Amino acid sequence: MVGARLHVLEEGPKLAETDPIRSVGFTTKVTFGIGQVAEGIKNTAFALFLLFFYVQVHGLSPSLAGTALFIALCFDAVSDPIAGYLSDTWRSRWGRRHPFMYASAIPLAVAFYFTFVPPEGLSQMELFTWLTIFTILTRAAMTLYHVPHIALGAELSEDYEERTTIVGYRTAFGIVGSLLVYGSVTLFFPESEDGVPGQLDNLNYPSFATVCAIVMWVTIWISAIGTHKEIKHLPQHGAPQEPFALRVVFKESWLALQNSNFRALFLAVLVSFVMAGVTVSLNLFIFTFFWELDASALQIVLIVYPVGILLGTPLTRYFHRIFDKKPAVVWGTAWWAALQFLPVTLRLLGFFPDNDSLLLLPILVGVAFVQGMGVSQGIVSFGSMVADIVDEHELQTGRRQEGIFFAAVSFAAKATAGFGGLVAGFGLELINWPTGPEIRTALDVPPETLINLGLLYGPGVAIFGFTAVWLYTRYGLNREKHAAILSALKVKRAERNRAQKTGEHGEAQV
Repeated sequence: MVGARLHVLEEGPKLAETDPIRSVGFTTKVTFGIGQVAEGIKNTAFALFLLFFYVQVHGLSPSLAGTALFIALCFDAVSDPIAGYLSDTWRSRWGRRHPFMYASAIPLAVAFYFTFVPPEGLSQMELFTWLTIFTILTRAAMTLYHVPHIALGAELSEDYEERTTIVGYRTAFGIVGSLLVYGSVTLFFPESEDGVPGQLDNLNYPSFATVCAIVMWVTIWISAIGTHKEIKHLPQHGAPQEPFALRVVFKESWLALQNSNFRALFLAVLVSFVMAGVTVSLNLFIFTFFWELDASALQIVLIVYPVGILLGTPLTRYFHRIFDKKPAVVWGTAWWAALQFLPVTLRLLGFFPDNDSLLLLPILVGVAFVQGMGVSQGIVSFGSMVADIVDEHELQTGRRQEGIFFAAVSFAAKATAGFGGLVAGFGLELINWPTGPEIRTALDVPPETLINLGLLYGPGVAIFGFTAVWLYTRYGLNREKHAAILSALKVKRAERNRAQKTGEHGEAQV
């Protein structure tokens, strides 16, 4: 048996070529991708506005706000693997993933709305409690949808390159969700007649939350309905080996982490998302007070970064063909970290245009666009790499567990607003950042505090990026190894099917 397996691994690419892998159509890829709009909206709205909204608009202590976001992330540490396990083992006429996708949309929309509409007159602890509860509810509802959704993407195809394309669609539509939020700045948060930034006005947030909630609801159902026809083609492995219990869920999660490739990738992705979370949580602070951009300039800078990601995403497939996935994720993350470090550092050293210079906005826009083009290589690559690891895990253990693996990815993504919000909140507390709606311009902030904000946003965040780059280098799969894994899997699945048929035949004779 061992000799046969070694022979299969050696002849893997040849076997893979002679046994075609099923492809999915354009409509399926598009409707699957549309489902990522919801997560793009939620993640961007939480990361961009939530800390700023509670700290600057409602006057909540930055450390309390950051702690609330971190508490919600701790709940995710439990809810994400539960959602992954349930989704892996669910049996229904609608398959393993779709029941959760349909069920999550309305609870997500309702919880998201109330997160941004706290009652008036709450004390510090009451605001902290409100933020904690509704952040947990929103993230739990998103987990119920997002984990099955991204696990579905791994099941749609086993092809090494088509997986990159599928992740590319998901990434592109996630960027569309982010763009909808960034594009709402001048629509929902216009400056007042006396020049006060609209993001400081509490009355602007309910309409913003309503529109976001409705769009999330609709796009989730479009994705579920549009991919429903694929259910009959999806793997139906995963009947529970044991009755459901938290012990079983965490045992399955621990088993996934025994895979060295997944362990390296998960830690790198987690650090990457923390880095992104700190950045986005501080964006309104840095652009409003450090760079002193008005609403229209702010919107341009915010939009051009995801536009760069969107335009860079289709290039990932060609990058993979030439260099493979690991170099793409390493290069993309390093590129992001370097450009995060550069502008603020040059300003602090006196080599960057002043805030009243006509060159400031074009340079910031150019840096953001190029940064987005580079980081798209990392975003698409790691999603495709996890799908490859699921195949390796099945070969090693005989268990098909997309849900468990992508639950970890979902948890890492939520670290954007969780760990990122915690680090940003305590960072603001550490530099004694002034809170409350009376802080309206850079003149209301001490100069040394603005310098410390720049250090936190630029060099401080870049450290996370370079750490992630080192972790990504520990990943070991490539195109050839994955082809060998698929070939070995085909043999193993065929043996399992023959054994099942033999057993069923024997039972029938008895």
